[in-house]
Amino acid sequence: MITRHLSQRRRLRLISQLGAVGILGALAVTAVTASAATPKPVACADLLMTDITAASIALPTAGAKVTATEVIAATGTGTAAVGTYCKVSATILPLDRSAPTIKLIVNLPTHWNGKGLMLGGGGYDGTIPATQGNVPAGPVGVSAPLAQGYATFSSDSGHQANKLGGQDGSFGTNAEAVINFSSDALKKTHDVALQLIKLHYSVDHAQRMYFVGGSTGGREALAVAQRWPTDWDGVVAMYPAWNAATLDLQFGRITRAFAAPGAYPNQAKRRALFDAAMQACDKLDGVADGLISNVQACNAQFNPATAKLNGQALRCPNGADTGDQCLSDAQIKALNTLNTPLTFNYPVQSGETQYPGFNVWGSDLGMVNAHALQPRITSLALGTAPPANPMPDAAPYASVFWDQWVKHFVTRDPNFNSLSLDPQQPGKWQQRISELTGLQDINKTDLSVFYMRGGKLLMAHGQADVLVSTRATAQYYERLQSTMGREKVDKFVRYYEIPGYGHALSTIFNAAWDSLAALDNWVDQDRAPQNLTVTDSIGVPGRTRPLCDYPTWARYRGTGDVNLAASFECVK
Repeated sequence: MITRHLSQRRRLRLISQLGAVGILGALAVTAVTASAATPKPVACADLLMTDITAASIALPTAGAKVTATEVIAATGTGTAAVGTYCKVSATILPLDRSAPTIKLIVNLPTHWNGKGLMLGGGGYDGTIPATQGNVPAGPVGVSAPLAQGYATFSSDSGHQANKLGGQDGSFGTNAEAVINFSSDALKKTHDVALQLIKLHYSVDHAQRMYFVGGSTGGREALAVAQRWPTDWDGVVAMYPAWNAATLDLQFGRITRAFAAPGAYPNQAKRRALFDAAMQACDKLDGVADGLISNVQACNAQFNPATAKLNGQALRCPNGADTGDQCLSDAQIKALNTLNTPLTFNYPVQSGETQYPGFNVWGSDLGMVNAHALQPRITSLALGTAPPANPMPDAAPYASVFWDQWVKHFVTRDPNFNSLSLDPQQPGKWQQRISELTGLQDINKTDLSVFYMRGGKLLMAHGQADVLVSTRATAQYYERLQSTMGREKVDKFVRYYEIPGYGHALSTIFNAAWDSLAALDNWVDQDRAPQNLTVTDSIGVPGRTRPLCDYPTWARYRGTGDVNLAASFECVK
C-alpha cells in the first residue's frame, strides 16, 4: 500500500502584524512531514492525498496541499515528443489570510533523468509559466526539458494576475504578497516541489537542481543563487531584471520624459532613428550585416541630434516636428533620457545609487513589421500610445509597470497619478521606495557559498534590449569580478551579450541557444562552455553568431559567409 502523508491542518496565528516591509517572526508546526521515508514510490493519483506541513517549508507559510493530479499521456513525434508524465497542481497557503496563495505546477516524467528544473516568471508574474515548454531563448529543434526527462516546476510567485497579466501590480498592497514576489516564493516553491519529487520517485534527493529564467525570471535565477545557494547546482539568468526597484525608478524617469508634450515618437519616427543608427554603426563590427555588434563604439559616436538619414539630417529643421522622417528636439530629449542613467539624490536600503541607460541606437523601439511577433515586441518597447494619466494599456510596457508599482507598491492608492511622482525627488514616498529596494534589488555579489558547492551561473543579455538594460547586467557581472576576483569568477560564471537581440524576442535577431545543455555539461561533466554559438530564428533564420565572453564582441574576420559564426572572432 502506498503510504499517505497527511498533516493536521491548523489555523495559524500571525505573531506580529504584517507591516509595510515584511513579516516578523516565524511559526513552528509539529506534524508529520511529507519527506518521511516511503517504502515505494507514491503513484500520481495518490499524490492527491498529500499535504505538506509548514515545518517542511523553510520559510513561514501555513503549509501546502496538492489540489489536483493528472497523468498526461505521451504526445508528439521527433523533438516535439513528450513522454508520459504526472502533472501535479499544488497551493502554498499564506500566513496572512487576506494574502493570495502561491499556486504551482510540478511535472514528474515517467522516464526521469534524476534532475529538477525550475522555470522563472516574467513581469509581475501572476501566472504559472509553461512548465512543459522550453527555456527562455531556447534552441530550435531540441526537445523541451520535460521531454528530456527533467522534473519541471514553477509557480505564479504568490498572486494571480488580472487582465493586465504580467503588468498587474495590484497585489502590491499586501505585504506578504510583495515579499513572496520579491523572492520568498522561490524558496517555498522549491521546497514543496522537492518534497513531491522525493515522494513520487522514492528518492532522498534530486541528482541536480537547476533554475532558468529571463527578465523577472532572470532576477529570480540570481535570487536563488544569492539567497539559497545550497539548493541549486546551476542557474541561467537571461536578461535579468536583478535590481528591480531601481529599474522601476528608471522607468518612472523615462515615463515622465515621454509624457512631455511632443516627446513621444510614432512608429515611423522610430524606424527613421533605427535606419540612421544602422547606417552609422552597422559597419563598426567589420561588415554591414544588419546587426550592430560593436555597441560601445556606436553609443560613443552616434548622436540623434547630428546624425544623418540617407544623407539628410535626422533632426527636424529648427527642432520642430515636421514629419515622420525626422525627430523633433522634444523627441531627441526623451530618447536621450532612455539612453542615460538615473542617479539617486538619496540613499536606499539596497545600496544602489543609479540605474544605467539603455542601448537605444539600433534597437527596435517598436517599429511596424508584418511578423506575428512584432506587436508583442512593440508592446515591450515604446508601445503605441504615449504615457498619460490615467495610464493607457497601450503605453510603453515600462510606463504601465511604473504606474502599477507607484499605485500599489509605493502609495497603495489606485487613483494616484504616477506621473506626479519624481523618482529623483520622491518627497514623502522616499522611505517606502527605499524599503522596496531592500526587498526587490537582488544585488548580492559574494556568491562564495554557491561557488564552493560547485554551482555554475550562465548569464546572457541582448544588446538591443530597451526594457531591461544590458548595461545593468554588465555592471552586475563586473561587480562579481570586483567582489570575488576575476580568476575565481571565471571558474563558475559566464556572461554573453547577443547582438540585435531585444527583450525576450526580436524580429532583428531572435536568439536561440541551448543554455540548459551548456549548464548541465558544465555542472555534470565539468565541461566549461567553449566556442558556443547562438542562432537567429526570425531575422535571418539559421544565421549564427559566436557567444562572446563579455567584454569581447563579435567582429567579422574579413572573409566568409556573414551568416556563419565561423566568419566572426571575439575581440575586445
